[in-house]
Amino acid sequence: MNELIALSTIADGTMLIANDQTNEAVIQNRVRFLASQNITMHGTTRVRVVYEGDDYCRYKEITTSQKGDGMFDSHVITADALVTRNYNHALFLPLADCVGAVIYDQTHHILMLSHLGRHSLEQNGAYKSVMFLAHHYDCDPAELLIWLTPAPGQEKYPLFAFNNRAFKDVVFEQLHSAGIDDKHITDDPTDTTKDVRYFSHSEFLRGKRAEDGRYAVMAIMKS
Repeated sequence: MNELIALSTIADGTMLIANDQTNEAVIQNRVRFLASQNITMHGTTRVRVVYEGDDYCRYKEITTSQKGDGMFDSHVITADALVTRNYNHALFLPLADCVGAVIYDQTHHILMLSHLGRHSLEQNGAYKSVMFLAHHYDCDPAELLIWLTPAPGQEKYPLFAFNNRAFKDVVFEQLHSAGIDDKHITDDPTDTTKDVRYFSHSEFLRGKRAEDGRYAVMAIMKS
């Protein structure tokens, strides 16, 4: 068994249009991107984050019956992270200006894909993601492996609630507080506000990008 993680880029097309969840072009973008990793839409579940209410640390385990959910429409559970214990069940998270965290327990074979946005981090979301696995699945934080997606840098996207610190600085701090060692964290240091291979919603709103969109991270435990 091995874990596979893949990132789409602008070249793959946008992976989400928030107000048009059945957009055919988006669906075909997803199909092609997943196919490049030998994965199907019907074997994948989307992490669907909704910005409403006051809880941004909603974590749910999914079953094989939920394969395909959210990949063709919005019919998928709302959550800030999804967890699977099933091999060959891919998790898929579209991102704008946030961090995607893939968390893997290689002892218990548990995979989490967590959305760490500004709202989540303000509620200690990176720490809580790890603690959810520890409390519900008896995972040892010291043994978890973490992989972090690109993220906006401090220069163009400071987090005001954290004294204008950078996304990754806050994420690392919260992971450390959960008992994660740096040697178990693989970080992609790409700044999405500067690297034009990736969509940046904030740069689009500033008029610095001609096209808005979402790139995606996909993670799966392959048998």
